[in-house]
Amino acid sequence: MEIKIISFEEKYAKDFYSLNIEWLDSFFYVEPYDKEVLSKPQNYIINKGGFIFFAKFEDVIVGTVALMPTQDKTVFEFTKMAVSPNYRGLKIGQLLMQHCIDFSNQNHFKALMLYSNTILENAIYIYRKYGFVEIPVENNSPYKRSNIKMELVFT
Repeated sequence: MEIKIISFEEKYAKDFYSLNIEWLDSFFYVEPYDKEVLSKPQNYIINKGGFIFFAKFEDVIVGTVALMPTQDKTVFEFTKMAVSPNYRGLKIGQLLMQHCIDFSNQNHFKALMLYSNTILENAIYIYRKYGFVEIPVENNSPYKRSNIKMELVFT
C-alpha cells in the first residue's frame, strides 16, 4: 500500500473539512471555530502562510494535517490532523507527522507546537515518540477541548 503525501489543492478542500469533522464528531464535538476554519482553509491557513498536506492512497484522500502560522513566524502549530476511519491503524498519522517534521526542518522552522487532550493516549504517545515535550497551556487556549500543549524544538 503506497501512501503519497501531497500539498493542498482547492479540489481537496472538501476532504479537509469532512475528515476533520468526522474525527471531531468521533472523539469530541465540533466547536463553531472548527467549522469556520475547516470550511475556509485557504482563508484561515494557506493565505496566512500556513500549509495543508494530504495522505493519498490511489485516488482517495485518506488523511490530512495542517501547519498553521503563529505570532512567531518560525513556529507553526501542528493541527487539524485526521485520518479516515477506514484507514486508521496503518500509521498514516505518523507518515503525516514525519512529513511535517521534515518540511519544518527543510524550511528552517524553529519549532512545531500542538494542542491536544490527554484522553487521546495513543496520539500523546506518538507525539512524545517524535520528540514533542509538554509545555504549559495558556489560559486563553484557542480550543476548549485541549488540556495539553506540546512543542518540538528543532536544533
